[in-house]
Amino acid sequence: MNNMKRVILTLTFLVAALVSATDRPNILLLTVDDMSADSVGVFGSKLAGTTPNMDKLASQSLRFAHAHVTVGNCMPCRNVLLSGLYSHNNKIEGFYQVKNPGWPHLVDLMKAAGYFTAIRGKVSHSAPYQPYAWDANLDTLPDGSKAHMKNPKSYGLSTADGIAKAKAAKKPFCLVVNISDPHKPFWSKVKGGGKDPNIPSRVFKASEVPIPGFLFDDAQVREELALYYSSVRRADDCVEKVLKALDASGEAKNTVVIFMSDHGMPLPFAKTQLYHHSTHTPLMIRWPGVTKSGAVDEAHMVSAVDFLPTVLDIVGTKHPKRLDGRSFLPLLHGKKQSGREHIIKEYNENAGASRDPMRAIQTKRYLYLFNPWSNGDRVFATATTGTVTFRRMAALASSDKKLAARLDLYKHRVPEELYDVANDPDCLHNLIAHSKHQAALPALQAELEAWMKRTKDPILEVFQKRANANFREAYVQKSEKEALERRKKRRGNNKRPKSNHDAPINYQPYVPNKGLK
Repeated sequence: MNNMKRVILTLTFLVAALVSATDRPNILLLTVDDMSADSVGVFGSKLAGTTPNMDKLASQSLRFAHAHVTVGNCMPCRNVLLSGLYSHNNKIEGFYQVKNPGWPHLVDLMKAAGYFTAIRGKVSHSAPYQPYAWDANLDTLPDGSKAHMKNPKSYGLSTADGIAKAKAAKKPFCLVVNISDPHKPFWSKVKGGGKDPNIPSRVFKASEVPIPGFLFDDAQVREELALYYSSVRRADDCVEKVLKALDASGEAKNTVVIFMSDHGMPLPFAKTQLYHHSTHTPLMIRWPGVTKSGAVDEAHMVSAVDFLPTVLDIVGTKHPKRLDGRSFLPLLHGKKQSGREHIIKEYNENAGASRDPMRAIQTKRYLYLFNPWSNGDRVFATATTGTVTFRRMAALASSDKKLAARLDLYKHRVPEELYDVANDPDCLHNLIAHSKHQAALPALQAELEAWMKRTKDPILEVFQKRANANFREAYVQKSEKEALERRKKRRGNNKRPKSNHDAPINYQPYVPNKGLK
């Protein structure tokens, strides 16, 4: 080959590489914290004017009617999202750090693909340990000040800063912008007549807010819900600032915007649970030139565990060897995809490190829950017992039989639950012993067991022997003891000891059960 041909060939490769680099879309993952899907207008909010900016984004996006996160609390959920692994495989089953997780994170994979990675908000919850190797932590604003986690303007500034840093590095960006609202503390009026600099663009009154079907109508509950919905509106204000910053950067046409909530509202029977409203997330994806504006996917069920493989396919980079999730890239192109008839959910422990393991499988019709910790006496440690709504339920239960039954379920649950979520999304009627719905149980239980085998779930044997109350109890007591010992060791050396599910995982091909409905 002569010198001229070598030069031409070299230039051809350089041009191809340059085109490939510039054609790769930017990624903007935009999350809100503790917001139920049906708090968003286009996802069924009964309160007019709650989310004008989220609704506008939906009109430009493909939104998913049946998208779910895998767990109803923050740090475990976000680590499923960014690892593509279920909690028992990514090792973040609760709120603690794991220094040597043994799996690649979104940051590792996107940096290897040539992306600039940056994060704003929920920094310590969005990786197995802190500090993680993000290219930039945007919690510090360009002027050097610490961003207020409830200030809408600051989210716009952080977004602009992240994009500018990526441009300076001459790389496409992968930004993860995590809005703190409507996580508690909710917005409220400043005591003493002071002015709140982070006031929502609209404040809702107790008299106008809807009451979720899984709660109850009461003056104090309404007051708390009014603060929640006002905080939802402030989250919507943050969304507006983020998207305006993206538009101003000139990168909107080459940016895939992915919007979702990490789980349901921080009130009883939503957060720290696996009910329908605990995990249903308002997933919408705007990919200019690819997704159809205003389109709604009502046919497929997708999960947070599918996020990472989907993003990797969007940017055209390889998958890691270990993944539980499955890319839904074909759906973004308007195609169909088999094996999307159900999603799996799991819960292990709360922020207080209380072990209350649960597993669930949900189809469009049914939700089946397995609660091995429930023995009729043990009290479930949720994140919502400090709320006004819980305290009011507890106070009224002494004179209200219906609320007394709800309080008992909230505290003690039962080992198995079955709900017809198509007709009872609030999960008010447990059909586990109902003769009309017994035909649905075997397929649900068989598919859940197959998933446990496939992913090496340590709770498999307990599920197989679920009818044996003594075996369930022995497992939970052993699990609680091991968790206590792990916590003691973490306090001592900040290392997590090996457990029976830290071993290498032998993944088997996924074969969906087409009999599920």
